[in-house]
Amino acid sequence: MAIVNPDMVQIRKDKFVSKSSLLSHLKTYNLYYEEQALHLRHREEEGELIIEGLLNIFWGLHRPIRLQMEDGKEPIKPAPFISSWCSGSDASKAEFKNQNINLIAPTIEVTGPVNQSKYSSRDVTGEKGEEVSSYVQRTRSDVGGKRLIGRSAPGVQRRIRRHRCSFNGHFYNHKTAVFTPAFGSVTNVRINSSMTTSQVLRVLLNKFKIENSPDEFSLFLLHTSGERVQLKRDEHPLLVRILQGPCEQVSKIFLMEPDQVEEVTYDVAQYIKLEMPILQSFISKLQEEENREMEKLKQRYCAMRTMIQKHMQRLANKVVG
Repeated sequence: MAIVNPDMVQIRKDKFVSKSSLLSHLKTYNLYYEEQALHLRHREEEGELIIEGLLNIFWGLHRPIRLQMEDGKEPIKPAPFISSWCSGSDASKAEFKNQNINLIAPTIEVTGPVNQSKYSSRDVTGEKGEEVSSYVQRTRSDVGGKRLIGRSAPGVQRRIRRHRCSFNGHFYNHKTAVFTPAFGSVTNVRINSSMTTSQVLRVLLNKFKIENSPDEFSLFLLHTSGERVQLKRDEHPLLVRILQGPCEQVSKIFLMEPDQVEEVTYDVAQYIKLEMPILQSFISKLQEEENREMEKLKQRYCAMRTMIQKHMQRLANKVVG
């Protein structure tokens, strides 16, 4: 079993960084995001450095994703409809008024036996009539201030079912629950430095109720230079972000499909933004160098072939002689 140096912090399986260097990068990071939501906090638990806070992740998907039709929350029950009371029988009216007695004056204390016949509907709507009218008016009003009638019940339920049609500022098809985030739009998740790429992916998908498997996605670090590196499954994205620096104009972490994105190394990325004539001149020079190396190889093998032929000729002469 490998002994872990307490002064080192693991970035991935085969990469470590010193704790002092990481804290120096963290200080720079927090100065950049001072008094902002992306400011990070850190602490030590049993000698292990724990950093936590929000991590910005940019959407870079090419295929649509599927959202859960239900978000697991209790359905919102619509307010009771008063239209039936308005057009109902005297019995229903009396029942509704009796219910409002408890709702309007719940603090009334009865210290002796009560004769129910003494409390008629007329007594309720007399001195307390204004309060009853006020309660009925509020009950018959929707949140938006529109009156509810019997025929509006399906409309209310449709509005309740559509409450997740707007997703992180974007809209998706409610019937199919298919959603494609705008490329480059940003979201964030609250994580800590001990979480790996796989764990961060699960947190992100659970946050937005995405049904797709985490194995369908990966996190990529994209640089303005064109460099594109896929984070390993055991890598720690928050530590990667800190070491890369706080400025997202230089580098960003994207959520992408690994089968739709090709990694670009730094050696290749440094040529991507050059003008076409410059790139063409590079290709010409590489071609010339390749031709020179080919000529050297041809001359070498020709010399070896000549030496072998001479040796074979000497052996043949000895056999004849």
